[in-house]
Amino acid sequence: MIPPLLSVEGVSRRFGGLAAVSEVSLSVGPGEIVGLIGPNGAGKSTLFNLIAGAIPVSAGTIRFEGEDITGLSAPDRCRRGIARTFQVVKSFDSMSVLDNVVVGALVRHPHASRARLKAAEVLDFAGLAGRAAAPAGDLTPPEKRRLEVARALATEPKLLLLDEVMTGLTPAEAQKGVELVRRVRETGVTVLMVEHVMEIVMPLVDRAFVLHLGRELAHGKPADVARDPGVVAAYLGDRRRAA
Repeated sequence: MIPPLLSVEGVSRRFGGLAAVSEVSLSVGPGEIVGLIGPNGAGKSTLFNLIAGAIPVSAGTIRFEGEDITGLSAPDRCRRGIARTFQVVKSFDSMSVLDNVVVGALVRHPHASRARLKAAEVLDFAGLAGRAAAPAGDLTPPEKRRLEVARALATEPKLLLLDEVMTGLTPAEAQKGVELVRRVRETGVTVLMVEHVMEIVMPLVDRAFVLHLGRELAHGKPADVARDPGVVAAYLGDRRRAA
């Protein structure tokens, strides 16, 4: 049996008296695309931040490639191979698109010339080569989403955490996003993604993990999760019943 790339074991995060995440366990195998879903306030973003190292856990353990990384900082986790995007796009708007991606490439390539080569390669992969010289602030919303993905990929991750990269996109733009995520997986990168657009995420992921009120509600293959009565009641609601 192949061991998981990422293992979250009984993780909790409390803010004062509020438990945003409570005793959550999940695993992500090498080469998988796993969806993390749930209604607003379910704890998805908190769990993402715990995995990325943006905030510390209150209890539990996070392992990456079998090693305990619970106490590591976000930069240290990035160097080990965990990269992320953000729900609210965080670009350096006055810098060029290329230089935004160079920031990510410097994690692996400290020499500027090699970092620029890597950044150009990733921009081409993400479909932004033609915008390399433009200020990041001039990009359209879907282009900014792709820039986020490109900058994360420039760190040469083993695990890519995607935080709502399809949000605000038209159906055609979202389909291009789906194709990009699939191509990312084809390069050997494992993907864990938060997404609200169920019609997009369910056909894309290998497994889905559902949070509700900070706890696991269900997990498994997308079709099984979509039929789970608890998921239907908590997340899909009348739309799923009508379907």
